[in-house]
Amino acid sequence: MSDKKLWAGRFNEPTDAFVEAFTASVEFDQKLAHFDIDGSIAHATMLATRNILSGEEGDLIIDGLERIRSKIADGEFEWSVELEDVHMNIEAALTADIGEAGKKLHTGRSRNDQVATDVRLWMRHEIDLILKELKRFQTALLNLAEKEIDTILPGFTHLQTAQPITFGHHMMAWFEMLNRDAGRLADCRQRMNVMPLGAAALAGTTYPIDRHQTAELLGFDKPAENSLDAVSDRDFAIEFASAASILMMHLSRMSEELIIWSSAQFAFITLSDSFCTGSSIMPQKKNPDVPELIRGKSARVFGHLMSLLTLMKSQPLAYNKDNQEDKEPLFDVVDTLKGSLKVFADMVPAISCNHDNMRAATLKGFATATDLADYLVRKGIAFRDAHEIVGKSVAFCVEKRCDLADLTLDELKQFSNVIEEDVFDVLTLEGSVAARNHIGGTAPAQVRAAISRARGN
Repeated sequence: MSDKKLWAGRFNEPTDAFVEAFTASVEFDQKLAHFDIDGSIAHATMLATRNILSGEEGDLIIDGLERIRSKIADGEFEWSVELEDVHMNIEAALTADIGEAGKKLHTGRSRNDQVATDVRLWMRHEIDLILKELKRFQTALLNLAEKEIDTILPGFTHLQTAQPITFGHHMMAWFEMLNRDAGRLADCRQRMNVMPLGAAALAGTTYPIDRHQTAELLGFDKPAENSLDAVSDRDFAIEFASAASILMMHLSRMSEELIIWSSAQFAFITLSDSFCTGSSIMPQKKNPDVPELIRGKSARVFGHLMSLLTLMKSQPLAYNKDNQEDKEPLFDVVDTLKGSLKVFADMVPAISCNHDNMRAATLKGFATATDLADYLVRKGIAFRDAHEIVGKSVAFCVEKRCDLADLTLDELKQFSNVIEEDVFDVLTLEGSVAARNHIGGTAPAQVRAAISRARGN
């Protein structure tokens, strides 16, 4: 393969060796090779259809590109830094293989619209893979929620015991977060699925191309409306990184709960040994390294989002070399997100709940205090008065070092004479969760219904 620059006609001196390496992108953008070939095949097909290329030239180009695709897949393709990027490497190899026809492939396009198209094709493919992995994680959550639908644990606000909830309800909260994430990614994919190819360098082309045909061949919804915008903007990448950051934020919150719950102080759950590591000095340790690492990787994705925003914020129209810097952060966002989702989808089914510890923790902290207040309201007492009565009851329990459910009826009646024997029905954990029997509530019947609705989607 010749390493002569395909754009070298204007220049009298060779590129400085360091500048050549500094400006090259082939070491990372070769990830786009498969999609670059897809785009080139569609472009060549359209050129032949429009008689810009002959049918024979179109066939030569397509066959040559498929041979190059096979070489790349088999690891036999020789990449050259001197040829700068994935596009020039493939085009040079094509010309070396089929001769003069290879030089005609670039008719009616530029690397500017070519790379914008490649990145969108690649991102579309990766979003589809991410959505599949996200679905697998959600299925694991549904299965765990169904298994632990009656398991009671404390619900927290401010990390203080608030009210009893079910573990199944908590898992469904995670499910809902991920559902919104899936919606954002699907929305991003739809908005991104517009084809830049044919915008050429910035103004379009003088050749009688058919951009609608090329868009149809590549599975785009339509060609981009404005050539300047098509080649220069990367808002689709920023939007994806934003959706990915929100998803990683959710995974980080989930990781934090797994870390807390698996600690000796809580001991609500046990993580599989497969997702933990030991200590080099403390033989008793079982560290939740996988959720800790995901919690840390969220910062990495957030940083890439800021990098892409900063990259674009001062660029005038149209294309600028700055845009070469979009790929490495974007590639890493995808790799980090896919890896994090995969490990969660594998880790969640192996979680085991320590039911006795969860129940014991729920019995601490007066988790049914709100239930007592609601009971008083149903007996005709205004809520604010009921709130004060329960507050005094709790203060009494703190002094006595017991829970509300441990008080006798006579002890409870000293705070309000409307309290009767039936109060103990609402002071039990099961009674508390069962009473929240409305859509979105923690009652097992409602969690079961939520799981059923989720499986139907």
